[in-house]
Amino acid sequence: MSYSTPSQVVARQLEYFEGKHVLLAGELEDTFATELCEHAASVSIFTTNLAYANQMSRYSQLDVQFGDTYQKAPNVDMVLLYWPKAKAEAEFLLSMLMAALGKDTEIVVVGENRSGVRSIEKMFAPYGKVTKFDTARRCSFYWGQCINEPTPFVLDAWFKSYPLSLGQDTITIRSLPGVFSHGELDAGSQLLLDTLPALKGTVLDFGCGAGVIGTAIKLRYPDTHITMVDISALAVTSAKETLRFNNLDGEVFASDVYSAVTSTFDSIISNPPFHAGLKTHYAATETFLEKATSFLSKQGQLMIVANSFLRYPPFIEAAFGHCDTPAKNNKFAIYHAIKNR
Repeated sequence: MSYSTPSQVVARQLEYFEGKHVLLAGELEDTFATELCEHAASVSIFTTNLAYANQMSRYSQLDVQFGDTYQKAPNVDMVLLYWPKAKAEAEFLLSMLMAALGKDTEIVVVGENRSGVRSIEKMFAPYGKVTKFDTARRCSFYWGQCINEPTPFVLDAWFKSYPLSLGQDTITIRSLPGVFSHGELDAGSQLLLDTLPALKGTVLDFGCGAGVIGTAIKLRYPDTHITMVDISALAVTSAKETLRFNNLDGEVFASDVYSAVTSTFDSIISNPPFHAGLKTHYAATETFLEKATSFLSKQGQLMIVANSFLRYPPFIEAAFGHCDTPAKNNKFAIYHAIKNR
């Protein structure tokens, strides 16, 4: 079994986990938790990623929890935190987990040095002290313990807001750490919003992040029925909050590509994800494009924005028989296709 580099470093330090009730959280991307079961008293997982939750739920020896907020399980006395790509998300997870598990909880933090894992030394200071015990494969391994009483965790306090102007109107985007477009609108989504045709009927915002695109469409075209999906529980919660904050209605739920989607749509609109951790990852978006016609009504349309270097047109052409490029700049391209077969 091939493990991620951080997991390979953890595997060098298995004595830390002997007899412990370990909770894994953060940037999880392999099945190392199953090996840890051979050394720890118990192993559980908290993840905000539905695909990972579904993958690891197949292992009966693991207790897997998916959601936006960790619900304390009995006996957990150690956290193994895989450092996430966003520092704000690391701070968010640390606050959540320490508040739930409390004083005396041990913590192991592992991550690639280029991801900023060294920040854990300062970040953990309000709880106690962490010390680096290993460095290998350009990763660092820290151990520490919460010796101070953590402050209560309040999810609402972690939302960041920013205004988005849409012609004469303005909406407020609300997002949690680790969610795409957290705290500011990305240039790709702006180009997509500037290029959108008039929309009607049912619209799917795939990979919705904080709900920027779906919320903007609902404001512009109030008669549309908006559905938003994302693999991230934090994104789903953010998109729901963005709709609520702007007094707009829509359906938002977690889905691994189309795993939870049961309807067809007149339009599928997306700024699809292509990053996984620090690595570039395309598989989910390729599946999304290849299967799009199955979730479109007759004459339904697909419109996405993507970095210009991403080779998505061949996948769209294979599925739809054609691919148009209605807008493009030096960084992003808009791709459009209509289901006609």
